[in-house]
Amino acid sequence: MEYTNLGRTALRVSRLCLGTMNFGPNTSEIDSHRIMSRALDLDLNFFDTANVYGKKRGEGVTENIIGNWLAQDSGRRDRVVLATKVYGTMGDGPNDRGLSARHIVSACEASLRRLRTDHIDLYQMHHVDRSAPWDEVWQAMDLLVGQGKVRYVGSSNFAGWHIGAAQAAAERRQSLGLVSEQCVYNLMNRHAELEVIPAAKYYGLGVVPWSPLAGGVLSGVLAKIEAGATGRSAAETVRDKAQAYRDQLLSWEDFCRELGYEPAQVALAWLLAQPVVTGPIIGPRTVEQLEASMSSLDIDLDDAATARLDEIFPPVGNGGPAPEAWAW
Repeated sequence: MEYTNLGRTALRVSRLCLGTMNFGPNTSEIDSHRIMSRALDLDLNFFDTANVYGKKRGEGVTENIIGNWLAQDSGRRDRVVLATKVYGTMGDGPNDRGLSARHIVSACEASLRRLRTDHIDLYQMHHVDRSAPWDEVWQAMDLLVGQGKVRYVGSSNFAGWHIGAAQAAAERRQSLGLVSEQCVYNLMNRHAELEVIPAAKYYGLGVVPWSPLAGGVLSGVLAKIEAGATGRSAAETVRDKAQAYRDQLLSWEDFCRELGYEPAQVALAWLLAQPVVTGPIIGPRTVEQLEASMSSLDIDLDDAATARLDEIFPPVGNGGPAPEAWAW
C-alpha cells in the first residue's frame, strides 16, 4: 500500500480511502465487517463515513456498523484513520442539523458513541452552513480538538471561496483550520479543477474525491449493459446517463481496453495522478470490488494517455484553474 500525508499535516493515510456509504443500505453488517477486515489486511487505513449514512434519519446506521466492528478487536482502532461528518439532519428539532456550535458538539458526542471510540481522526463538515458564522464553527471545533475528541477538521462540498473564508477565520483564532476537502471529482465532472483544487493547493488541503467512478458510469457500464448486467449498472439512472454520453463512453471503454486495464481501475489511477489528490474514496459493496480497486495503485498513466483522456473528457472551459479557464 502507498501512503501519503493528508494535506499539509504529518498524518499518513492510504492512497485509497474506504467509503462506507453502502454499509447498511446495500451491504449487510456481516459483509461490511468482512470488507473492513480485508481493507486492513491490505493495509488500507483511511476509512470515511458520515453520521447520516444508512438511510434511516437520526440512527447513524453506518457508524454503528463500524463501531461494532471496531469493538470486536481492540487493536483495530489504532490502525485506522477514522473520518466522519457533521451537518445533515439527525432529528426533528430545529437545532438537529447544520453547523451551529450546539449541533457540532452534540453530533460529535453521538458519533463517538456510535463509533465506540473516544476520538475522531478527521471530523468533516458535510456541507457549508451559510447561516453559521465561521467564528462559531471554529469555537466548537477548537473545543472538540482541545478535549481530544477530534484530531483534525476537514470540509466537504465546499466552494473555493468557502475554503478561503474558513481558513481566514481559523488563522484569526490561531487554529490549524481545514486540512482536507472532500468533493465530487472524476473524469466526467472536473468542475473542482476551476477553484476548489487551486484553493486546496494554496491552503495545503488534501483533496479526497467522492464518486470517482461517476456513480458507476466510468466502470465500463456500456460493456456491462451489453452483457446483461443486473447490478448497479442496470439501474435506470445509470442506463439513462450511459445513453446520454454513449459516444464518449464508447471512446473511454475502447481506450481502457487498449491500455489493458478495467475502466474503474483507470478512472482511479487518473485521480491518483492528480497532484493535490490524497486519495479517491472507493465504495465497495463486496470484498471482490475492494480487491479489484487495489490494482489502480499499480497503473502509471504516461503523458500520452493523460492527453488522450483530456480529449475524451475535456476539462471545463479551456482547462486549468479559474479565471484562465474562461478568460485571458
